[in-house]
Amino acid sequence: MNLHLSTFLLLITLLIVSNCKNEPQKSQSHLPKETKTDTIVAHEHLNTRTHAYVPNYDTLKWSDLHDINPLIQIDMKYATTDNFVEEQMYECGRCLLRPKVAEAVNAAHQFLQTKGYGLKMLDCYRPRPIQQKLWDKVPNPSYVTPPQKGSMHNRGLAVDLTLVDENGIELDMGTPFDFFGKKAHQNYTNLPQQIIDRRKLLRETMIQFGFKPIRTEWWHYSYSKHFDELSDYLWKCS
Repeated sequence: MNLHLSTFLLLITLLIVSNCKNEPQKSQSHLPKETKTDTIVAHEHLNTRTHAYVPNYDTLKWSDLHDINPLIQIDMKYATTDNFVEEQMYECGRCLLRPKVAEAVNAAHQFLQTKGYGLKMLDCYRPRPIQQKLWDKVPNPSYVTPPQKGSMHNRGLAVDLTLVDENGIELDMGTPFDFFGKKAHQNYTNLPQQIIDRRKLLRETMIQFGFKPIRTEWWHYSYSKHFDELSDYLWKCS
């Protein structure tokens, strides 16, 4: 081999070695973006499962109406001072009912929505210890059922409610809730026709879905297709 050929081959070899040393090494830090995103999404799904809502009551015995339909307004008057004893009776306002009763209320609400109305809950299940507190304040069976006897509220079978319009605004029903007088009676007719029609709509709807009215209170309805024992259960607030 002549001198010029040997020199040429040596130069080629040196160039190849130099290129191999300068080639960058692949690193695990340069992962595809898709891989990192998939990992984050997986963790988010895990967190969602970890923080899933778990009812803090016995769902075989009770239903929270807000869990069934959060669009139904809940304004539990005895969780405020806006009631006839002007004292807060419930630690917090929750509309608990027996499951069949809650489903019937929801069905009535959905029916009323087709007519441009809805329901607003004023009282639902009332624990018997609260019935005792009411009786201690007003020991008059014309206004408060004696706790020994117990009311349908104490069984989770009764509701106090009113109508709202399609915008959720409470409608005039002739008297406030817990008004004790003839003007609140179901058969009282010395009222504007609009109010008479609203009371009739509420009464006919509630009867259609299994409830019975009482003569003296336009807002009170008891479920007639189920029976449960009196209860002392006090719901949790959180």
